[in-house]
Amino acid sequence: MDSIIAYIAQVQLANPQVLWLLLVLPAYWAYYWYRSTAWYPQVRFSSLRALAHIRAGWRERLVHVPVVLRSMALAAIILALARPQMLLSKQTSHSEGIDIVLAIDISTSMLAQDFKPNRLGSAIAVAKDFIGGRPSDRIGLVVFAGESFTQCPITTDHKVLVEALNNLETGLIEDGTAIGMGLTTAANRLKDSRSKSRTAILLTDGENNQGTIDPKTAAEVAASLGIRVYTIGIGTQGMAPYPVPGPFGRPTIQMVKVSIDEELLTYIAELTGGQYYRATNEDKLNQIFEEIDQMEKSRIEVATFNRYRESFLPLAIIALALLVMEMVLDKWILKKLP
Repeated sequence: MDSIIAYIAQVQLANPQVLWLLLVLPAYWAYYWYRSTAWYPQVRFSSLRALAHIRAGWRERLVHVPVVLRSMALAAIILALARPQMLLSKQTSHSEGIDIVLAIDISTSMLAQDFKPNRLGSAIAVAKDFIGGRPSDRIGLVVFAGESFTQCPITTDHKVLVEALNNLETGLIEDGTAIGMGLTTAANRLKDSRSKSRTAILLTDGENNQGTIDPKTAAEVAASLGIRVYTIGIGTQGMAPYPVPGPFGRPTIQMVKVSIDEELLTYIAELTGGQYYRATNEDKLNQIFEEIDQMEKSRIEVATFNRYRESFLPLAIIALALLVMEMVLDKWILKKLP
């Protein structure tokens, strides 16, 4: 029984409105009953007691079978016209994926411990979760401090990308915060992309103080290329604990002021059609990446194609068989004299 229910659940009707024709059946049965009781000639007898011992023959018992077969055939024809279909497979097609470049600040200030284990470690962990949720997109990685370079070109090989993230650390390049150069490198990676949507996510914890390219100029270049930039300022409000070298090589923790150029990051985001976010803790950083993830996924056109197998033929065969049986019974076996 369960298998039958499961089978029926997989069937859908291409023309369900045809089922309204089933209302013809009750009308047909009413007509048949009226005709069989009112139209046939009747002979009145004073008493049928003398005929009580006569039993009805098998032909008399089958007298209503033709109309039952005809009704079943009509029901089968109506169901066949409704075009029952069996779902064979469901295919989802996406438009071109989104090309994304993560531009992450790796200046020494990213070692501040207002995030756990620090700002850079938290950014890496959240970025890996973000990458894991976008398997069909091409993603690249750019890092910047006093200068910038491409840590991983745009790729669909996310294992390589995650490995590049795992290898990030401060001190790889000259210290400082060259936001303009980081954004320019990201835009340079995206400029030849043929994707319908090109996005950069720039994460920093400071103010632009290095580099030969002005951040606003870099933003104008990104906007002219149709690159949308989401900017994220990472760091608590006010002061943050920061490890500094101490005696005997053991670091000591000092409180340092958090300085993020939110006005600049907002300008970059608004000019390019993106959005600026401020992450003051790990949960907020997670929420930001989840929001960006959802916004960018909504830009992908998704089309679902279902493959069906037409299942009306068995019903048509059943209807034909019932009509043949009804004709044989009515015209030959149960033939009535005029």
